[in-house]
This record gives sequence, C-alpha cells and structure tokens, in this order.
Amino acid sequence: MNVIAYSKALYTTWIYYSPERILFDAGEGVATLLNNKIYAIKHIFLTHGHVDHISGLWALINTRNNAMGDREKELNIYYPIGNKGIEEYLRFIKKMNSDLRFNLNVFPLKDGQIVYLREGNQPKYIKAFSVVHTYSEKSFGYHLYEVRKRLKKEFQSLSQKEIAELSRKYGSDYVSEKFEKKILTVSGDTYLLKKEDVFDTDILFHECTFFKKEDRKYKNHAVLEDIIDLIKDTKIKTLILYHISGRYGKRPERFLENFKEELKNIDVHIVKPDKLFKL
Repeated sequence: MNVIAYSKALYTTWIYYSPERILFDAGEGVATLLNNKIYAIKHIFLTHGHVDHISGLWALINTRNNAMGDREKELNIYYPIGNKGIEEYLRFIKKMNSDLRFNLNVFPLKDGQIVYLREGNQPKYIKAFSVVHTYSEKSFGYHLYEVRKRLKKEFQSLSQKEIAELSRKYGSDYVSEKFEKKILTVSGDTYLLKKEDVFDTDILFHECTFFKKEDRKYKNHAVLEDIIDLIKDTKIKTLILYHISGRYGKRPERFLENFKEELKNIDVHIVKPDKLFKL
C-alpha cells in the first residue's frame, strides 16, 4: 500500500505517500484516520493555507507529542513562503505545545525549490511549483522525483554481451546516464495545472472539485473536462481525481463514462468524498 488519501472539497484534504513518509496537506481528521501511521510521517508539504488543508495539523502534532508512540522522531513542515495563514497557525500550535518532545522544523519554500528526501545512488527529492488558485492565496503543487540510470542512446542497439564488455572496460558510467524521473505530482487546489507540470509523471493527483462546468462559479478550482484535455499526450500512467464536491453523491465515477476513449490507456481513480482512499 503506497498511498492513503481523504478528500472532500471545502471540508478536508490530505494525501499520505508512505514510501517516503510524506503527508501532502493536513486537513481535519488526518490524525484520527491515519492512527498510528502519524508516527511514521517525516515530512509534511502544505499546498496553501486554507483551513480544509491545514486544520488537522494541531491534532497530529499534539497526538505525536502526548500518545505512547515514538516521540523522538523530528517532523518537518514545508509551505509556500510568505503564506501568512500557515505561519500564524504554526505559531499558535507551537505556543499551545510549548513542551514538544520532538523537533518540529518549519521551512518556507520558494517556487522551484528542491527538498532532498534521500541522497546516494538514487536520490529522491520534492520540487515545489506555483499553481493558480485564489488571488489572495499563494499556492503550490509538488513533484516527487527520483534520479535513475538508463543506457545511453548510442549503445541501445548493442547486445547485452557487448554492453557488459564496454562496462567492464570503461566503467558503468561510460554506457549509462542519469535522468530525473517524475514519480508523483500533487496539484493542490488549482484552476488547472499546466501541460509541462503533468508531462511524464507516473501518478497525478489532480484536484477535480467540479464534474460539470456549469457548477463552477469562479476560476479557482478544476473541472473534469479540462483535466481530461490537459492530460492528452502527457504519458501519465495513473490519474487520481480528488477534492471533489459532495454535490455529486456516492457515484461520482458515472461522470467518467463520457471520457472512456480519452482515458482508455490511463489507470483512473476517484477519491470519493467521505471515503478513505487506498492505492
């Protein structure tokens, strides 16, 4: 199990990516639903400061501080630099938890800034990027990258034996090259991501507050039709729609039926409002 998420537009949103112990956003109820998994969280990346994306921070931090789990592990929180709502809320949490038994580290991020999760032969890192949400709220999406190796183009026509001989003679770096692979993209709240933001990502979490354009009054949240058009020819493997309005009932997947042709080569999932999602 790699991903656990819970999301209902206006109420609460959070996404837990367990392989790297990352929580994206921390909406209400995150500590209750993740239960003891909150002790595994190492990094929290906040997309913006609206209450449905940060209100669960206090319970999460307080529970880690007072329950019987491991209270030694530090917790790192990252957010868009200059976001006053997040800064004020974090100050309040620290004031109300002045006896924290673990290190709570807070890092404001700039657009394009990189946070390394692990280094070594296959480094992994998070890259923040600006998204369009509301006029007054600075908002980020996040990419998870892994640095991998692949055979150089000039050697791809050679046999395995020939490649092995070259590698023994000149070293593995002679026949291979490093490249950055986009494993995961989380949109945060946004009107719509850009084509370059989603291109070649393995898993795309894109907010989809509205399934019908006529339901959207302001250009601050995404619509299904626009997302379908966005992902054409982007090579994404898995699309996960979240932050869905509760107005669409218990079967929001029915709205995908008109896009079967466009989605035929993509693994599509919906984070249903009021349902815990697991992938």
